[in-house]
Amino acid sequence: MSTVTDPKTERLIAELYKVEGKAEIVDGKIVHMSPTGFEPGNAAGAIYVSLRQFIKEAGLTGVAVPDNVGFLTDLPNRKSFCPDAAYHTGPRTGMKFLSQPPDFAAEVRSEGDYGIGAERAMAKKRADYFAAGTKVVWDVDLQSDEAVRVYRASSPDTPTIYRRGETAEAEPAVPRWTMPVDQLFE
Repeated sequence: MSTVTDPKTERLIAELYKVEGKAEIVDGKIVHMSPTGFEPGNAAGAIYVSLRQFIKEAGLTGVAVPDNVGFLTDLPNRKSFCPDAAYHTGPRTGMKFLSQPPDFAAEVRSEGDYGIGAERAMAKKRADYFAAGTKVVWDVDLQSDEAVRVYRASSPDTPTIYRRGETAEAEPAVPRWTMPVDQLFE
C-alpha cells in the first residue's frame, strides 16, 4: 500500500488533482500525457469493457478501471501511474486516487510511443509497475503483428506474445479472464 509522507510528494499529489487531462508523477515532476488517437483509445476502451464484463460475470472482488484514473505508489522515482485500463483489487478510495498500484495494467501505444527512446521509457515504466507490486502489464501495439505483449512480474523480460486471431490473457493478475486480440481492432 502506498503511504506518502514526504511533504514535496504530498504537494505534487495535490497539484496532480488539479491537472486537466492525464498525467503522472515521475522523477519529482508532473508529466503530462498527450491525448491519444481513435484506435489506441478504442482499444483501451475495449480492454476496460471486456474486464468489467468478466469481473461482473465471474463475481471477482476487484474492479475494472478505465483510462485516466490515478494510482499512487511510493517508489523513489515514481509516485503515480495512470494506465489506459487496469484491474484493481485494493481498497476503493472514493473520489481520491487509488492508494496502491493495479494488479494488472494495460498500456496502449499512441503515435509517439515508437522508437528507441520510447522503448526505453516503456521498459522503465514496466519495471516501475513491477517494483510497485503490479503482477501483469500489457504492452498493446496496434501497429505490430505482435499486438499484445504480456509481461509478468515473475519473468519481466520474457513477454508472452499474442497476435490477431489469438486470445490474450493476464494470468495470474486476472484469473481466467481472456480477450480476443481482434477486439482491440473493432
